[in-house]
Amino acid sequence: MADFKVVVSDPKSKAYQFDVTGAEANKFIGKAIGETVDGEVVGLPGYTLEITGGSDNSGFVMRKDLPGPKRQKVLVAGGVGYSPKANGARRRKFLRGREIAPDIVQINSKVVEYGGKSIEDILGGGSEEEVEEAAEE
Repeated sequence: MADFKVVVSDPKSKAYQFDVTGAEANKFIGKAIGETVDGEVVGLPGYTLEITGGSDNSGFVMRKDLPGPKRQKVLVAGGVGYSPKANGARRRKFLRGREIAPDIVQINSKVVEYGGKSIEDILGGGSEEEVEEAAEE
């Protein structure tokens, strides 16, 4: 069984982290960067999430232009996983493919379709103003 930390980034506000285990986590296996997933998997009914990346248990990042789920040693000149210090510098780096496998520990995603309720309302946080007012009473 796979366990993932799913980071959901809301372009309108902030990012949220969810722990997904068991049968729900298995719905991510085989999906690739750029594919969409139903938000119900992480507890956000009505939302649609797009997978934008992730990293494995050793910290190697996933890269959209590498096929498959395994770790590969690739010559890169920039992009995800390598920032060259000088123009034209290249380096051979270990990077993950674009498919999600059981040894991935973090999956990054963003909201592409919103549900009826806001994420704050679903999580039970409410707005910060409401929390402050309740604390004053």
